[in-house]
Amino acid sequence: MKYILLVNAYVNQESKVQAMNPTIQDVAKAANVSIATVSRVLNNQPGFSEKTRLKVLEAIEELGYQPNAIARGLVNRNTGTIGVLFPSVSGMLSAEVLHGIEARAHEQGYSVIVCNTAADPEKTLRYIQLLSEKRVDGLVFVSEEVTEDYYSAFQRMGVPVALVLTQSYKFPLPYVKVDDSHAAYTATRHLIDSGHKHIGMISGNPTELMAGMGRIEGFKRALLEAGLPYSDSLVETSTSFTYENGVENFPKLIERHPETTAVFAASDEIAIGAIAAAYKMDIRIPEDVSIIGYDNLKHAEMSIPPLTTIAQPFQRMGEKAIEMVLAMKQEKNAESAILSHKLVERESVKKIN
Repeated sequence: MKYILLVNAYVNQESKVQAMNPTIQDVAKAANVSIATVSRVLNNQPGFSEKTRLKVLEAIEELGYQPNAIARGLVNRNTGTIGVLFPSVSGMLSAEVLHGIEARAHEQGYSVIVCNTAADPEKTLRYIQLLSEKRVDGLVFVSEEVTEDYYSAFQRMGVPVALVLTQSYKFPLPYVKVDDSHAAYTATRHLIDSGHKHIGMISGNPTELMAGMGRIEGFKRALLEAGLPYSDSLVETSTSFTYENGVENFPKLIERHPETTAVFAASDEIAIGAIAAAYKMDIRIPEDVSIIGYDNLKHAEMSIPPLTTIAQPFQRMGEKAIEMVLAMKQEKNAESAILSHKLVERESVKKIN
């Protein structure tokens, strides 16, 4: 008897769960129409009268039916989701790009699935496979080089892909970014125009095709164009673009070139790390050494002193990436975009007479 009571309790619980989660069959029964008709109403397809549409919508509202996005996507090839792949989601840069992505996606009726790849190839490929299984309608790939394996995975998915803060010379993928070399030139030129002749650089990873190599090239070009000497020893390279890289590498640069009066940091995080290191070395910023950053993150105006930097329009980049994905989804051309950078002057650069 106890066993029977337990089974009945289980069956009753199952019935409650089913009642709480009505199916498309329940909607069809309540509206007295076929399942196919409910599907056509849900997907805005022809083949039903206005009276039928209202009956179906009324049944949906009464039952509280919520159509499964993936199942609906099998019919109309649209799940209303876009996947985003970041090498890191913890930084301010990622947060600002994501803000633009989400704002434009939600405005167009899409949700966003965010994946933190940690710049790990195996993890990245697993996430691409996961997003493929979720049948996302498109991908936004942020701030990493597109490898042969990644591109092959994109091709297998068969959905639009847009790049942010990177580009590929090898693969035909639309991108949105700033001209890193030109922006680094602008930063270095500002130091030169402020009277500095002994200028060093704390770089990110120099092997990175865009943010690494491009920013070093812009720094070098500005020095040589101004008639100032350039040597590789003026560039202290880092493994990444983090605060810790700035703390570690500012002392190395100053030890190698004690005559340095200004430093171009390849990111705001590096710049703020360099300011922290300078404080421990009793080096005053900007009285002894001027520092200019790159990105214009929120941290830049919060640092002491407030950081002069190069602004990238991160939110607009995120918005533009979604616009490109949706244009390609509608089989329209998606033109790549180089957005404008700008110099934001604060208090970390001293003018020398």
